Amino acid sequence: MIRKTIILTALAISAAVATQAQPDSIGLPATTEWTYDQCIEYARVHNIDVRQATLEHESTAIDIEAAKAKWFPSLNVATTQSYTNYPKPGTGGHVNNYNGSYGLNSNWTLYDGGSRTNEIKRAELLNRQSRLTIERQLNTLTTSILSTYLQILYAREAIGIAESSAATSKMQSERAEQLMNSGRISRVDYTQLLSQYHSDLYTIESARSNYASKCLEMKMLLQLGIDSDVELSDVAFTEEQVLAPMPDKAAVYLAAIEWLPAIKSTELSRDISDARIAIAQAGTRPNISLNGSVATNNGTHTGETFGNQLLHGLHEQIGVTLSYNIFDQKVTSSEIARAKIARLNADLDLEDILTSVQESIESAYIEGTTAQARYRSGKVKLQSAELTDELTNEQFRLGLVNTLDLITSHNDLLAARQELLQAKYLAILSAKILQFYRDGDVSLP
Repeated sequence: MIRKTIILTALAISAAVATQAQPDSIGLPATTEWTYDQCIEYARVHNIDVRQATLEHESTAIDIEAAKAKWFPSLNVATTQSYTNYPKPGTGGHVNNYNGSYGLNSNWTLYDGGSRTNEIKRAELLNRQSRLTIERQLNTLTTSILSTYLQILYAREAIGIAESSAATSKMQSERAEQLMNSGRISRVDYTQLLSQYHSDLYTIESARSNYASKCLEMKMLLQLGIDSDVELSDVAFTEEQVLAPMPDKAAVYLAAIEWLPAIKSTELSRDISDARIAIAQAGTRPNISLNGSVATNNGTHTGETFGNQLLHGLHEQIGVTLSYNIFDQKVTSSEIARAKIARLNADLDLEDILTSVQESIESAYIEGTTAQARYRSGKVKLQSAELTDELTNEQFRLGLVNTLDLITSHNDLLAARQELLQAKYLAILSAKILQFYRDGDVSLP
């Protein structure tokens, strides 16, 4: 569900300490970067899950035509050619006989207890449900691309933070080398700062690796080949957007249950189960069918020509068949019971999905408001960390503080920048998820 998307995004952002796109010739303009809208447009055409759901929808349309065709009579032509051997024929008999029969047969069900009517209804409901499945896949794709897009933007900014931190630690290690050569600090102090610099270099590589991983996720969503790269367009989020009030969760929930395909699909499942019950109950009613045929035959040793045999053997037949199951080994009653259980399960599925939607909306609201609070706090913490780091660096330049204080202030500044970045993108993601639930659509920025 979407709640899991938010949680996974939060983990991905928290864990990250931390090319140019080649569009397909179908569906995208020749641009060097992918915008969010281009990602959505391309994925809607090329994503495998969406394409499979579309094929399933087309299959259910065929099922409707097949169900409607049961109202028409059947018609078939049949012929039988047989050869009979009599090893010891009686007086006047023949050893070998060859016979042929030819017939045109038709059968038309007049009454089947309402089975055909409800089969058409069930097929049409399944067709509507398969259409909703396409919409569900598109919605899942939209939220997945939204989450991955924001993760890529976060990872790219995290690389910049890591590179800035490494540049600072490089200058500090170079200054430490000068102080060591002049005898103002020990070699141990110098190696500690050099170690910090190499640690920051590793942080850069880790951030780049996380960025590449998120780009790979986007490639898989877009179904791009191994030779294609993903470079996303920058999206500038203002502080007003980050701290904009979250939509009212109750209003979002009421809007969501009106349009979410998952809810409408589950509601259709109840109607499908009702149709299935009606189809099963048709087995308790009689079946009436009209049948007729036109046939003729021919054989050897009749003394007539082939044409005369066919003419003289020509006959027509029409009849009505009434059948009623007295005992069918509980096939009908078992099917009715299973269909009623499916109806009860559909009711429970609807309750479950409504609960899940409510949980997802409330979770997004809580995580969004929490992220905004972290962002406000993070701004103050970053300002404090920047002032402390600036003062500590100046004192270190003058040889007034030890390396431990310098490394501590350096790492505190890095952590403050990362925390603010995390809060920013988590707040944006939560707001966009709530927007999606409310409006059925989402845009960046």
